[in-house]
Amino acid sequence: MSSGAMWRSCLCLRDGWRRLLNRPSGGPTASVGKGANIPFPFRAYAPPAERKRFYQNVTITQGEGGFEINLDHRKLKTPQAKLFTVPSEALAIAVATEWDSQQDTIKFYTMHLTTLCNTSLDNPTQRNKDQLIRAAVKFLDTDTICYRVEEPETLVELQKNEWDPILEWAEKRYGVEIGSSTSIMGPSIPARTREVLVSHLASYNMWALQGIEFVVTQLKSVMLTLGLMDLRLTVEQAVLLSRLEEEYQIQKWGHVEWAHDYELRELRARTAAGTLFVHLCSESTTVKHKLLQE
Repeated sequence: MSSGAMWRSCLCLRDGWRRLLNRPSGGPTASVGKGANIPFPFRAYAPPAERKRFYQNVTITQGEGGFEINLDHRKLKTPQAKLFTVPSEALAIAVATEWDSQQDTIKFYTMHLTTLCNTSLDNPTQRNKDQLIRAAVKFLDTDTICYRVEEPETLVELQKNEWDPILEWAEKRYGVEIGSSTSIMGPSIPARTREVLVSHLASYNMWALQGIEFVVTQLKSVMLTLGLMDLRLTVEQAVLLSRLEEEYQIQKWGHVEWAHDYELRELRARTAAGTLFVHLCSESTTVKHKLLQE
């Protein structure tokens, strides 16, 4: 995709994200140029406050280390005061779109792509590639779609009809055995299955792995995350599959409209951002300077 097309796509997504991204997630403090400390969302830090928008234009420039984000004439920095630099123009455009989408008030908790970039740049937990992979694969032991109920029959059938095709796809796609279980101990995952999935995830770079682990954590499922990365599932499909039992109970007993809708929108927003982040981490184009506001 050309840089212009990617830019237009991000701008089209902006309005949808404004509706979806509206729940606090907590975050650290980062700086923009000299004399400005700005909180960013990241779970290892205290929740940030909102702030009045202090910039007019968001621009992108290419530096020696990658693509940088500028708020007017100030360069964006990470919570650890590192220069905010991303590896691809496409990702830079997506992050710049988050900043450009802010209205009179900057809502840092809506900026999931910015958060993921900060995490990749600062690596606050100091994890290496192997540790990131192991953290993601560990979710196999409690994967949402591998745990099944024994009753009621209607839910048993629903899980079988909706989840089995994903497991069958994954087993065929990766040449492994996964299976499901109604035991509280969960399914017994063969060692070879873990080895194959570890090897597959090792093909991703560190930035992409941060995004993959983020999505796995949101969906509580390695299988659904792999389906997203391989374009077997859409974000909406993956989210609904991860909430299958909750949606079943809602259909049966009804729901508290604001609470359930709020949770669903937030999960979609986080999952969409994480998925986009993974795909954009491999994008690479060249740009001298791009102004996002016409």
